[in-house]
Amino acid sequence: MDAPHYQAVRARLARKPRVWLVTGVAGFIGSNLLEALLKLEQRVVGLDNFATGHRRNLTQVQALVTPEQWQRFHFIEGDIRDLDTCRNACRGVDYVLHQAALGSVPRSIEDPLLTHAANIDGFVNMLVAARDAGVKRFVYAASSSTYGDHPGLPKVEDQIGKPLSPYAVTKYVNELYADVFARCYGLPSIGLRYFNIFGPRQDPEGAYAAVIPKWIASMIKNEPVYINGDGETSRDFCYIENTIQANLLAATTEEAAAINQVYNVAVGERTSLNQLYAAVRDELAPRFPHLREARPVYRDFRPGDVRHSLADISKARTLLHYQPTHTIHDGLRIAMDWYVRDLTGHR
Repeated sequence: MDAPHYQAVRARLARKPRVWLVTGVAGFIGSNLLEALLKLEQRVVGLDNFATGHRRNLTQVQALVTPEQWQRFHFIEGDIRDLDTCRNACRGVDYVLHQAALGSVPRSIEDPLLTHAANIDGFVNMLVAARDAGVKRFVYAASSSTYGDHPGLPKVEDQIGKPLSPYAVTKYVNELYADVFARCYGLPSIGLRYFNIFGPRQDPEGAYAAVIPKWIASMIKNEPVYINGDGETSRDFCYIENTIQANLLAATTEEAAAINQVYNVAVGERTSLNQLYAAVRDELAPRFPHLREARPVYRDFRPGDVRHSLADISKARTLLHYQPTHTIHDGLRIAMDWYVRDLTGHR
């Protein structure tokens, strides 16, 4: 069940469609935003260069909406590192949901130049294009990695430490640039610091795959599941439906105090990697009996990773009326059929 304020926003949007730009639309979060917006009868422009996104994600969204809803989607294949592409995508748009980025701490350590080009140069291009197009709101994917080495728990928006990776640097610079564009040019923006988002259409493949889909694929194939460190590293895992809610609330809020702010997007609950392993295994074991006695393989801690992460979501609750509706267990239960079917080919 949607949170009451979110229900009201959805009803208002359904009555009065807008034009949205979703960058990174073929990615995990972008494609879920696209699906939600189309089902709300909105018009959506999508931008992606398929560096990390997949055409199959768009195909899956098309299968989940009506032909009439799909007709309201216009796709642009292009790169945010090209300013003209960004200008073209922003033309006539009311709201920008900027998800395009090169994620992953390890990838940024391996290739800081590429991460900088996409996450900083591309971000500034999008800000310039949005400013010049006169968009009503620029909502962007920030990151919990911005908290860096700050030891405090839970993480509060105005208390950050030193970044631990090039990726974390880029996401903090995004926040600084968004603030400057608000002050210098009056571009209203909201940053959403995502905490370990998971759900359908999250890619399990490659060296930089997110932990939940990667583990699910490995467990079903009876391959080793590796845990970096002792397994007591903890994260605030947030199901994709909560993330969609935060984006739509941020884009449409009319409260002046809520704009030009940064918010944690999470559940406010801490789960260790050992607990996560047990939860995923328990969800899968009834279908795959070989998992009943499965155990993880422990290895060294990964450079650049923070030890613990837990969000204080009171600011988002107060100013955005954000109210997470799905715990990690809710999310795993709902998404498991998709993970099993689409990520591994099993039912």
